[in-house]
Amino acid sequence: QVTGQKVEVAYVDQGYTGEDAAYAAAVHDIDLQVIAKPAGQTGFVLLPRRWVVERSFGWAARFRRLARDYERLALTMQQFHFLAFATLLLAKGVFRATSP
Repeated sequence: QVTGQKVEVAYVDQGYTGEDAAYAAAVHDIDLQVIAKPAGQTGFVLLPRRWVVERSFGWAARFRRLARDYERLALTMQQFHFLAFATLLLAKGVFRATSP
């Protein structure tokens, strides 16, 4: 969850359960919410919130420019990501005006 320029909540998988991740989150005042697999479950399990991230990576994969890092400056690559996701959100009608 992003408000302005600050991330408040981050949904992470079980790889981020260690002390390092907790420390980094505390330093930046981020609430880490670990999405864990149900106990005793084997095989593939669709985890809540995780599919949102995976879906977003799939959408970004459609932009060839993001497949490789051709840029000299990191800021340029960051702006290409911003442009790609802005294009995706506009195409999906996320910013549609609501009638009063």
